[in-house]
Order: sequence, then structure tokens, then C-alpha cells
Amino acid sequence: MSKRGDRAPRRALIVAGIRSGSGKTVVTIGLQRALARLGLTVAGAKIGPDYIDPGFHEAATGRSSITLDGFAMPIATIRGLAAHGEGEWLVVEGTMGVFDGVAGGGGATADVAVALDWPILLVVEASGAAQTIAALAHGIANFPGAPRVIGAIVNRVASDRHGRMIAAGFARIGMPLLGLVPTDERLALPSRHLGLVQAREMGVASGRIDAIADVVAACCDLGAIRAGMAPIDDAPLSPPSLRPPGQRVAVACDDAFSFLYSHLFDGWRRAGAEMTVFSPLADEAPSSGTDACWLPGGYPELHAGRLAANARFLAGLRRFEGSIHGECGGYMVLGDAIEDADGVTHAMAGLLPIETSFARRKLRLGYRKATWRGAMPFAEPGTTSIGHEFHYASVTRDDGEPLADMTDGEGKLLEPAGSRNGRVTGTFFHLIA
Repeated sequence: MSKRGDRAPRRALIVAGIRSGSGKTVVTIGLQRALARLGLTVAGAKIGPDYIDPGFHEAATGRSSITLDGFAMPIATIRGLAAHGEGEWLVVEGTMGVFDGVAGGGGATADVAVALDWPILLVVEASGAAQTIAALAHGIANFPGAPRVIGAIVNRVASDRHGRMIAAGFARIGMPLLGLVPTDERLALPSRHLGLVQAREMGVASGRIDAIADVVAACCDLGAIRAGMAPIDDAPLSPPSLRPPGQRVAVACDDAFSFLYSHLFDGWRRAGAEMTVFSPLADEAPSSGTDACWLPGGYPELHAGRLAANARFLAGLRRFEGSIHGECGGYMVLGDAIEDADGVTHAMAGLLPIETSFARRKLRLGYRKATWRGAMPFAEPGTTSIGHEFHYASVTRDDGEPLADMTDGEGKLLEPAGSRNGRVTGTFFHLIA
């Protein structure tokens, strides 16, 4: 949510993997911190809808990390965000595997790389293979429509002998092997049900990133990686695709409410909205001088008891006179109650006639298109917004008016979603564009 820097990034590189869990985030933040130590002004970006990884980029670089979503955003929007982001060296983290996206097309790391003419640095996890890893890398580099690959970093190398076997495979294909990163406990990051534990929750995040950067700097060819980065073309910033939800907007922001895309926050500010933040976990309420309240997603299920006890926060929501919208975790808090993982029920704001449960878990994941049934603070009725859904919590009671008609990324019709109660709205859907 930080302000745009005075200078646009000059060069970019995408750290891409064969699959999720290959070590992209660890390599990305290690490179970001290692390059920053060389005196470069480094920033991060994330391809796809993830809202946790950018927090690690910000911790590694000290600068805002932007979302570049090839499914939800037009390429002109992506170009503008990249050109006007912070830092002069943009180290971008891909999503899932290089070519993984919506089955009907769009959203893959390769789509963004090709559209922007940015090269990829391939991260391959080495467990259970050696020379064959080079064959996988060769196949990716020569797959139809593949972006340019400047080289590979092989992660979780078990021994020197294992590394020699891997290098022998890469010698056969001519692809530069730019790093052999060993299995090392310093590279481990804690995780939970939605992915990594947020960087903001890790009191030793910066020290842990320094340790990761030590390993990456020692094991990878930073000079070759830097030399392989491509220029970023200048491009204008596109106007925000979603209007601000109000003229003066109070946004919940703490460990329980942190999943807000920075391009939305900054875009609303560019459109003239006054943006302020408050912390429900600190028992703060939205200011009475604001006319809209935004509760992003996060981890309210981990803090349900504390939120239920924060009388000032809950009373402030109930007496708030402007519009209130909750996404995912914010949606849950606007309801009557949350059942936590232990089956304990906690009373919430009671502004939407719903109850949700984290004890009765079911994964819901994927891109969504929401067509709003009524007027929204940020959109006209009948318009369609694009976003993402990723949660395990379930709605166990819903007596409200449905908020939107939904399809998935392939256009498959889903059940209507969300709830409306007068000026209060909410849904598990995270807005992107």
C-alpha cells in the first residue's frame, strides 16, 4: 500500500517454476535481498492473484510489490503497473508452473512473460532426480509459445555429487545453470492453510530473509542473472477499473485483515479517494469522518476470540453510517458468528445474516467473475468484476439477499454468492479488476 516511487523500474526478470512448491518464493526473496545488497534499488511483483507472497517481497526489498494478473487484468493495465512501480530492478515471482493458468486460456506466467517480452529464470526442485531435471528444463524452454529462458536455478540439491549429476544434464542442453541451491534449513518458511505464514506475522522475517539471501548469493550467479534482465517499456497507468467505494475510505489492516491488492488501494487514491487504515485487532473502529469501510480478507478465524472481545471495533462497525464491504475474512466478520477450527463459536458484528465455520472446511479456489445484482459502492448493478476465491471456511447459514451471480474462470455457472443487508455487503470473492 506504499506510494509509487519517483522512478519507474528499469529492468525485469520473472522467477518461474515447474510447479507450486518448487521454491519460487524462497529464490525470489533471496534474489531480491541479495541484489539489494549490491546497492541496486530492487522491487517485487507477483503474477497471479496471490496476496501472501507480495508481503515477503516487500519485506525483502522495503518497497511495494505489485500484482500483475494475466487473467483479470488487460495487458495495458499490467504494462502501466510495471512501468510505474517502485525500484529500478523488478524481480517478479510467477504463479504455479510456467504454463499453468485457466484451461480456456489466460493467467499463466508464460502469458505475461511473452506479452511483456520479459525473460524467465527457471526454478526446478531437485528431489528424486538428477540429469532428468535438464530434460524438464529443456522441454519448458522449447514448449510452443514459451518465453525466453535465461537459465535455471536447481533447488534442494542433496549433495555435491547430486549437483555434479545435475550439471552434467544441463551441459547436454546448453541452458545456463545459474545456481545449485542446497537443501538447507535456513531456506524453510512456515506455512498454514492458505500458504505461507505472512511476513508481517514473522517477528524475525528480515533476519530470515537475510539468511536466505546468504545462501542464494553464495550458490547463484548474481552477475549473470542481473545481466539477463530485460528492459521494461514505458507505459501509461490505466485508470482504476473499479471506482473507489467512497470519497473517504477506512480500510482494516492488520494480521487478521491483510489481503488487499495494492493496485486497488493506490488506484482509488489516484482517483481522488482519501484512504486511511485502522486495526480491528487493536480494537480500533473506522473513523466517523469516513463514508466507506472496507474489510479485506485475512485470517479472522485465527483471531476470532480476540475480535469477538473487541467491543470498540464491533460497536464502531454497527454504528458506521456509510457503506461497508467485506471480502472473504471481512465477510465472515460482518456475519453473526464464526465457528473456529476447534468448534468454538464467536459472536461477530451481526451486520449480515450469515454464520460461517472454519471447523467444517472445504477448499474453494479459483478465478471468479461476479455480476452484481444491485448497486455496489464500487460498481453499477449488472456490471461484472473479476477476482479470485481461496478459502476453506464455509457458510453454514445465510438468510440474506444474494449479492452476485457467479461464474468460474472458464465461464461455468456457479451458485449465487455473497450477502447484502442494506448498506452492508460481503462475499468470499476478492476483487482484482
